[in-house]
Amino acid sequence: MTEMIDHTPRILVVDDNEDAATTLSFLLQAAGYDVRTCFDGKAALDVASGFSPDACVLDISMPGMDGYELARRLREQATERPQSLVLATVTAYGDHAHLERATDAGFDLHFTKPADPSEVADQLGEYVRR
Repeated sequence: MTEMIDHTPRILVVDDNEDAATTLSFLLQAAGYDVRTCFDGKAALDVASGFSPDACVLDISMPGMDGYELARRLREQATERPQSLVLATVTAYGDHAHLERATDAGFDLHFTKPADPSEVADQLGEYVRR
């Protein structure tokens, strides 16, 4: 039997491009998600520890901690349900090598910038509402 989420799905958006992160966050909120926004990996780990997101939408190319490392750390930090945490990348990288690295880092979904926000919201919804 599939586990259903009985709360508003929580999504963490992380991108060092503040305009892109904020815009995606507003659109996800309008789609009915509870959203938190961060602009770097360290802040994302701090927020995730108290927010317990159902999904994270991460940029890959960020200064300091990149999205690959952040994905790994978020999975490790989600001790109660690491396999149910949905990880999505929204990045300018669309090549095969990136897709392999994203898969190895634990990403479930991949979107290439400029990503259609409604597609991101719809696909996240399919995953987090399972």
